[in-house]
Parts: sequence; structure tokens; C-alpha cells
Amino acid sequence: MASTPLPSWRAGAGSAKASVLAPTLVGYRKSWLRADVVAGLSAGAVVIPQAMAYATIADMPVQIGLYTCMVPMAVYALLGGSRTASVSTTSTIATLTASTLIGAGIAAGSDDAVTSLMTLTLLVGVLLLLARVFRLGSIIENISEATLSGIKAGVGLTVAAGQLPKLLGVPADPGATGFVPVLWSAVRQLGDAVPATVALAVGSIAALYAMQRLVPRVPGALVVVALGIALVAFAGLDDHGVALIDPVPQGIPLPGIPRLHDIGALLPGALAIAVMAFLETVSVGRGVRRAGEPQIDADQELLANGVSAVAGSFFHTLPPAGGFSQTAVALRAGGRTQAAGLVTVVLAVAVALFLAPILDDLPQATLGAMVVVATLGLLDFGSFRRYWRVNRLEFWIALSTALVGLVAGLLPAVAVGVVLTLYLVLRELNRPHVVQLQRDGRGEWRPGPEEAPTDPADPLVLRVNSALYTASVRATVTAIERRAGVGEGSEEISPPGAVVLDVSRAYLVTTTVIDQIRDLVRELDDAGVTLHVADLPASEMPKLLATPWWHEHGADRYHDRVDDAVRAIEAAR
Repeated sequence: MASTPLPSWRAGAGSAKASVLAPTLVGYRKSWLRADVVAGLSAGAVVIPQAMAYATIADMPVQIGLYTCMVPMAVYALLGGSRTASVSTTSTIATLTASTLIGAGIAAGSDDAVTSLMTLTLLVGVLLLLARVFRLGSIIENISEATLSGIKAGVGLTVAAGQLPKLLGVPADPGATGFVPVLWSAVRQLGDAVPATVALAVGSIAALYAMQRLVPRVPGALVVVALGIALVAFAGLDDHGVALIDPVPQGIPLPGIPRLHDIGALLPGALAIAVMAFLETVSVGRGVRRAGEPQIDADQELLANGVSAVAGSFFHTLPPAGGFSQTAVALRAGGRTQAAGLVTVVLAVAVALFLAPILDDLPQATLGAMVVVATLGLLDFGSFRRYWRVNRLEFWIALSTALVGLVAGLLPAVAVGVVLTLYLVLRELNRPHVVQLQRDGRGEWRPGPEEAPTDPADPLVLRVNSALYTASVRATVTAIERRAGVGEGSEEISPPGAVVLDVSRAYLVTTTVIDQIRDLVRELDDAGVTLHVADLPASEMPKLLATPWWHEHGADRYHDRVDDAVRAIEAAR
């Protein structure tokens, strides 16, 4: 009997899981090729000039951005788990790169800058691969959306301010770092602005916004770059004081060797970049995943991002990360798989080989305008309003992270964001989750009203609603004691004759947890309250059986189900 072909993305899904190399290309169909080629060319028209602009954010030559569209993108296409995510670099990563190099004492434009960039990119890749070895993907993802919103707001405003000298045609102050000093430096030079540069910048920004709104399918970045080059080539715009980018070397990058003596100075920044690169890539992959496509695996993304960075470091690239804008272009053009990314790579190589001399006529103001439009798109004030309405704590986290980024810099902002996230996670994990159970009309035990009155003759039935571990067990035990009328804060509660503790959700029992439960039993016994334990997960039972105390004082207090415990208490009474 002929088999029925699987629909669209489900074809080859089973074999894709077992494939490490090119998992998104398993089961590829010829009918998808045309759409992928068009999508790859369309995305390239956006990502290539955009990556060149992002290189200037990192205080690197524009060709560094062009090179980032080659090796890292090709590696991700072969290892990444997202079928359509476009992975080159982003404004956030470029800004953190600049902050890291400056913090390490590496001067922009120096001979050491590009070599140190190679070391930084290599470090980012190694850190991502170490995170993959230890399967830390799900832990890193605990960083909240509020924290990311704050970091991106700080990035958007800081980078936009940093482009003002290019938009005005005035020299940048090398001693000004951070949002306020850079903004003030540009404001002081307003009287020296070059009219032709300002006109080109304003026109480019207006054109980019207009095309985004009116003709979103048109690659606005490519159009603006082409117009800027044409104005220089045919209208002599550079004769009116418009500064051009440095000459772009023709050809593909030759491999180099990162030097290792800057590792100590670059490591903190590399850690921040690795975290942000992973989060941005995963966010893009999950945001554009179509129905029926495989779920995005965090550990797979760590591997793909890590290998992309390690491979790219030998070819003078920025640390790679997924970007929403170029990915959206590929999606609108009908991209189906990472074959579109490979087409973009071919286009980037062609630009480097054949079009590099043309790029020499690109005005700096054009690149600055592209950066401003891209980075101001990071300012999502709607998210701040949503945080204010839903959870004020998230609002203050987002706002404080943004302010730290503006005042102290983006590396401290990432550090503050990570610390705040860990604090929130630990606070939630350490909070006792103890609920009172009551029997419903069908005789089943369900959560009832908090601290509902109980007949002193009946046992108090409580359930621990979360795993018990070293940091949370003390707070949980205190909550149980208070519910049982024992200990501080329980003076108005009449102790029941017995307590039944449902521990069906208490996984990961440790010796510390067992010792705390032992102390709880003794504390309640002294108050005349008998504690019974019910429904411990089967995987945790051997831990209790290996405890001498359990055989002396706890074996007759354990029951398979809550009903068994209640019947045993009634029978004893």
C-alpha cells in the first residue's frame, strides 16, 4: 500500500530529531527552493547593510559586519533548531561588544581592536558551549522579559545618542561614554553641524520609517544605502562635507588566530554577551516558529550559537545572535528553511568579492540613520505600560535596569538584570506553598479556603505544592507549624489532634529535608499533635528507607494515600 505523504513540516520530523547536522533541512523538498532563494536574497538586502551598521556601533570597520553574515550564519544554518531564524548580529550585541572592549582598555580603531574582538567572540562561543555541556539553557531562560525590556531600552537610547555625531557631521568625543555624556557632547556641537550631513540623515531616517509603514516588503536598508551611494557618486555629496566610511577591503576574510592574553579583561563582558546572544536567538526562534514546526530546544540553540561564535572568531566576526528584523523579512518573502540563510551567506560573499569598491562611497550619516531606526525600535513602551497594569514589581525591574544601562553602562545593566532575576526566582522558590485540603462532595481531597476552620476532632490535611529542597524546607516547615497552631504567630489557632501532610509533589528530597521533617515531627509531638505523611513519590521513598530515624519514628506515620492516613487516625482515636 502506498504511504500517504506527511503534511508540510511534519515530513521528516522523526529523523530530524536524530540529526545533529542540518536538522532543519531534513526532508527538504524541491518545491521550497524558489521561496528560500527569494527569502535569502530579501533577508540579505536587509541584514548585510544592517550588520555593517552594527559594526560601527562596536567601533569596528564596516567589513566586520559583512564578515558576520558569512561563517556564523552558515554554521547556524547547519546546526540551529529554528527553521527560519536569521542569525548574524544585533544592536544589543554590538553595543555590549563596544562596552566590553572599552572596559578592557582597548582603544577603538587601534591595531589590537580587531584581534581582541576575535578573542571576545571566541570567549562567547566557549561560554555558550560550556553552558550546553552543563545543560544550562533552561536556567538562563529564567531571565525575565521585564529585565530584557529594560536592557533593550537602555541599548536603544544609548546607541541612538552615540550616532548623533555621524548624523550631525561632527567629531565624536572619545572621552564621552554613556548616554548622558555622549548626548551632551553632541548637543554642545550643534552649531558646528554640517547642513548636507544633517539633510541626508533626516531624509534617510524619514525614508526608512516611511518604507516600514507603507511598503514593508521593500528592503528599506538596501534602498537607503543605494541612494546614499548614488548621491555621493553622481551628485558629489562628499564635496559638501559629508563624511564617508573607511574603504572596504575586497575579498573574503582570511582566518586568523585570536590572542589569549586579554581573556581576564574580556571575560565579564563575554559572559554578558553570551547570555544576551542566547536569549535573543531563542526569542527569535520561538517568536517565528510556525504551527507544526519542531519546538525550539534551548540546549540545541546553545550548541548552534556556541559553534557559530567559535567558528566566526577565526574569521574576524562580531559575536552572532538572531535578529527579528532580518528574520521578519525572510518570513514575509516566504522562507521555509535555513536554506534561505545559506543563500544570504552566498550573497554576502558576492558583495565582499565584487561590490566592496562601491561601498567605499557609503556616507557615514546613512549608516547612522539605519542604526538609529533599528535601535529606537527596541524601545517598547507598550511593555512598560503592560508591566504597570499587570505587575508593578516587573515595571520597577524594567525601569531600574534601563536606568542603570543609561547611567552606568550596559554591562552593569545586564549584571543588575541577572541579579534581580535570580532574586525573584529564589524568592518564589523559597516561598512556602502549603495549601489546606478539604473533602468535596465526591469524597476527593481538593484545596479549600485558606485556613478554613476544622473540627478539632478531625485531622488537618495540608499539601506541599512544590518541591522541597534545602533553601525552601525551613520556610515550609514554619508554615506547617503555624497552620497546626504551633510556634510563633499561631496563638489564635487551636491545634488539631493530628496533621496529614500530602507530599505528592515534594520531589528532590534531601537529607536536609528529612532532618527538617524529623524536627517537625518532634515539635508537633511535643505540642500533642501527631504528624502523618501521605503519598510520597515512589522515586523518593528509598531515601526515607535509608534513614535510621524513619524506621524508629516515621515508618508507622507514612501512608500511601491521604484517605489511608485519615482512616488510620480515626481508627487510633
